[in-house]
Amino acid sequence: MNYISGNELRKKFLDFFKSKDHLILQSYPLIPENDPTLLLVGAGMAPFKPFFTGKMNPPHPRISTSQKCVRTGDIENVGRTARHHTFFEMLGNFSFGDYFKKEAIAWAWEFITEHLEMPKDKLWITIHTEDDEAFAIWHNDIHIPADRIIRMADNFWEIGPGPCGPCSEIYFDLGEERGCNKSDCAVGCDCDRFLEIWNLVFTQYDRDEVGNYTPLAKKNIDTGAGLERIASVLQKKRSNFETDLLFPLIEHAAKVANVEYGSNNKTDVSLKVIADHIRSMTVMIGDGILPSNEGRGYVLRRILRRAVRHARLLGIEKIFLVPMVDIVNTIFAEAYPDLVEKQSYIKKVIQLEEERFQTTLVQGMELLNGHIQKLKELNISVLDGATAFKLYDTFGFPWELTLEILEEHDMQLDKPNFDSAMKEQRERARAARQDHEDQQIIPDLSHLETEKLIVDEHAENGNIILAWKNGILVDEVHDGEDVAFILDVTSFHAEGGGQVGDTGFLEGSLGKMKITATRKLVNGTTYHVGNVTEGLFRVGDLVKLKVDENRRREIARNHTATHLLHAALKQVLGTHVNQSGSLVSPERLRFDFSHFSQVTSEQLLEIEKLVNHAILENISVTIVETKQDKAKEMGAVALFGEKYGETVRVVSVGSVSKELCGGSHVVKTSEICVFKIVSEAGIGSGIRRIEAVTGSGAMEYINGRDQVLLSTALKLKSRPEELVVKVESVMNRVKELENELAALTSKLAHSEVMDLLSKVQEVNGVQVVVGQVSINDIEGLRTIADMVRDRLKCGVVTLGSIHADKVNFVAMATKEAINKGIHAGNIVKEVSKITGGGGGGRPDMAQAGGKQPEKISDALQFVLEVIKNQVK
Repeated sequence: MNYISGNELRKKFLDFFKSKDHLILQSYPLIPENDPTLLLVGAGMAPFKPFFTGKMNPPHPRISTSQKCVRTGDIENVGRTARHHTFFEMLGNFSFGDYFKKEAIAWAWEFITEHLEMPKDKLWITIHTEDDEAFAIWHNDIHIPADRIIRMADNFWEIGPGPCGPCSEIYFDLGEERGCNKSDCAVGCDCDRFLEIWNLVFTQYDRDEVGNYTPLAKKNIDTGAGLERIASVLQKKRSNFETDLLFPLIEHAAKVANVEYGSNNKTDVSLKVIADHIRSMTVMIGDGILPSNEGRGYVLRRILRRAVRHARLLGIEKIFLVPMVDIVNTIFAEAYPDLVEKQSYIKKVIQLEEERFQTTLVQGMELLNGHIQKLKELNISVLDGATAFKLYDTFGFPWELTLEILEEHDMQLDKPNFDSAMKEQRERARAARQDHEDQQIIPDLSHLETEKLIVDEHAENGNIILAWKNGILVDEVHDGEDVAFILDVTSFHAEGGGQVGDTGFLEGSLGKMKITATRKLVNGTTYHVGNVTEGLFRVGDLVKLKVDENRRREIARNHTATHLLHAALKQVLGTHVNQSGSLVSPERLRFDFSHFSQVTSEQLLEIEKLVNHAILENISVTIVETKQDKAKEMGAVALFGEKYGETVRVVSVGSVSKELCGGSHVVKTSEICVFKIVSEAGIGSGIRRIEAVTGSGAMEYINGRDQVLLSTALKLKSRPEELVVKVESVMNRVKELENELAALTSKLAHSEVMDLLSKVQEVNGVQVVVGQVSINDIEGLRTIADMVRDRLKCGVVTLGSIHADKVNFVAMATKEAINKGIHAGNIVKEVSKITGGGGGGRPDMAQAGGKQPEKISDALQFVLEVIKNQVK
C-alpha cells in the first residue's frame, strides 16, 4: 500500500471506472437541480434521482463521478472525530438498470486490493441482515471468510424520499491502537479503529414522502467512497484532517493563531473546524450560494460564523478567512478549476460576511454572556427560547452558536420555545410572499425518445405524444381539466435561465387549450402546462401551435437587454461583475449581479447610456449552436452557477456581448426600442439588483413619470422645465417658516418655563414643579421639562400635555432630589394610571402616556401625593 495524494486518488478512481465502460461526468453543483426535496447535494447519487426511479433515461447506463457534497446534520462532530466533515467528496460508480450486485462488489474489491494495494486481511465487509445474495457473492466469489462478513439491520441506505435499498459496506481495520480497548470492539463500533471507506448501495426500491417502498422496475447500483477517508488510509494519517486535502489549511490556521497542532485537543478541534469550514464555504460560494437567513444561504452563513467563532477561541480576532481561499483553491485547482476563476469573487463574499459577523459576534457574545451570568446567579440552567430567538432574529446570532456556548457552561437551550418563535416568523414571511407557480407531478417518462423531439420557434403544428394529469399518464383530456403535454415539435420556449416560459394556445380538431406555462424536465425535454377551455384532446392529435407573439416579443426585448446590461455593468463597474440571477418577463427585467458597493447615480446613468447606444446602433443578434469547448474558445460568457450540456447555444450581440443562453431574443437591437433603469438596490451580501423596462413597458414607465411631473408642476403653478427653480423657492420659504416657528416655539417655551417656575412648591426640601402645558409633541414636552429642571437645585418637575385625544407625561429630577428618594419613573408610572395609561423610566427622566385626556388634571394633582411618599 503506497502513498497516494488526494488528487491522484480521485483520478485513479475515475480512470478505473472509465475502463469499465462508465461515462465520467464532472461534479454537479451543490444546488440541486429540479429537486425540491434537497437543500444541498449530500450524496453522489442525488443528481441522478430521475435516472434511478426510471422516470428519465440517463445519458449512459453506467456513470462515475467525484461529487461535491455538503452535509450539516453532524456539524457538532466536525473536528471532534477523525472523519466528520461538512464538505467532502464522494467517489461513486452508478448503474441504471445495467449491472447489479455481482459486478459492483467485484469491481470495488478489484480497485481497493489491486489498484490501491490495500491488504486484504485489513478489510471487513458488512451486509444487510437479510441480504443472502450479497453474502454469497462476497463469500463464494470474492472468497471473504464468513466471519469477516457482518450482517447489520441498519445496512439500508436512504436519504429522504427517492431511490433506496440494502447496502454493503467495506471497512478498513486501522489497528488495535486506534480502538477503544473494549472487549466487544468490532466493526460498527463508534471508535476510530474500523473505518468505513466504501458503501455499495443496491437500489431496489423507491420511497415516497409517506414512507412507502415500491420495488423499482430496474435495479440499480449506487456506490459512495469517501475520498478523504481513503486518502487517510493510503497516506497513513490518523484522521482525514491530516491528509494533503486538509492539512495545509490546518497549518495555515495554526500559524495565524500561533499555536501548535497536536499539542492540545481543544485547540486541535478549532483548527479542524476552520479547515473543514473554509473548504465548505469556498465551494458553496463557487457554486452560486450566498449568505442569507434562509435555506442553503443560512447553511453557508452558519458554517462561516462557526469558523469565525472557533478562530476567536484560538485568539484570532482579525479577518483571517480570506487568505485561506487561496490554499483551498491550490488543493482543488486540478479537480475544480472554476474555483480558481471565481477566486476573487469568493474572497470578496467571505470578506464582507466575515466583517459583518465580527460586529455581530462581539455584540451577541456580550448579550449572551450577560444572560448566562444572570442564569448562574439565579441557579437556572436553561436559557428561554424567546431570549435565544431575539439574539438570532434581532442581532443575527445563530441559535446553534448559542447552544454550543451554553453547553460549554453546562447549560441548555429551551429549543421547543425557540422553534415555536421561529415557526411564527416563517409563517409571517410565507404569508408575505406571493408564489403562484404551480408545480407538476412528473410521471414515468423513461420510454420517451427525447432525441426525436424538436423545438423550432417557427413551427406551426405538432403532435401530442404524451399527456398527464396529476402525475398519471392519460390518453385523452376534456373540457375544464388541467393537464400537461409533450409535443413531438413545439414552437414554445420553456422557462429557464431566468426567462419565463411562453404562453398561448393549442388548437386541435376537437378542442382548444390555453397554455399557461412552458417548462423543461431535468433532461431538457420541453412540456406544456395548461387548461382545456373547450372540447377534448387525445394523444396522437395534430394541433396548431399559437404562441402569444406580442408577449414573446416583450420577453425577447427584455432578454436581449439583460445581455447588454451585463456587458455594460462589466464595462462601468469592472470585470468582477457576474450575473447571479435574473428574471425576464414581458413586463420587466430583473438582473442580480455581484458587486460590493452601491451603484452611484452617475454610474447608473452611464450604464443606461451604454445599453441605449447599443440599441440605437441596430446591432444584429446572432445565435449559433456549438460544443461547449468551442463556445469558450469563442469567448462566450458562461453564467455563474449554471450547468451546461455538451452542446450549447451562443447568443452574440455584435462585439458587445457573447453569452451562453437558451432563451428568446430579438433579431436586431433596435427592436428593444428603449432601455430604462427603474431601481437599483442591494439584496444580499455582495449582490446588487437592477430592475429595468424596455419597449412598451419603458414607454409606459416614462409616460407615467411625465404625468407625475406635469401633475406636480400644476400643483406648484409652474411648468415642468421650471420645476427645479420652483421647488428650491418653496423649500427656501419652508425653511424660513420653520425658523420662524422655532423662534416662536422657543419664546412660548420660555414663557411656559417662567410660568411654571412661578408655581414652585416644596416638599421636605425638594422643589416640586407640576403643570399642564400647551406643547403638542413629546419632544417639546421634554425640552420644557429640561429647561425647568436646569433651574432647580434640588427638585423634580412633572409635566403633562394633551394632543390628538392622548395624554403625554414627562418627569425629570436633579441628582440631589434623587438622593432624597425621588424616582421619575415611578412618578409617571403611578400618575399615568389615572388617565388609563402607563409608562416608566429612569430615576432622573421618564415618560408615559394615557388615553383619557379629561382626567389629566386629576393625574397632575396626584403628583404631590406620590412625591410625598418618595421623599426620605
